[in-house]
Amino acid sequence: MSHITEDDRKRVELLEVVSKKGLKVLELEDLKDLLVLVENKDYAHNKKAQKSKVKLVAQINARIYDFERKP
Repeated sequence: MSHITEDDRKRVELLEVVSKKGLKVLELEDLKDLLVLVENKDYAHNKKAQKSKVKLVAQINARIYDFERKP
């Protein structure tokens, strides 16, 4: 039986928001939190999940960049 941590809960919660409404609804801090949580999650056992992780990390980084470029 696997143990679900607070980080797992937060990651799933943020990913549900992203899947329903997109990255644009998240604030900068939420984006940074999600980036760390997704990067730290190991998906090496699942090739498809790993590929999705890489794509999502790139999208999050682009969104953070957009936030930080705004005056």
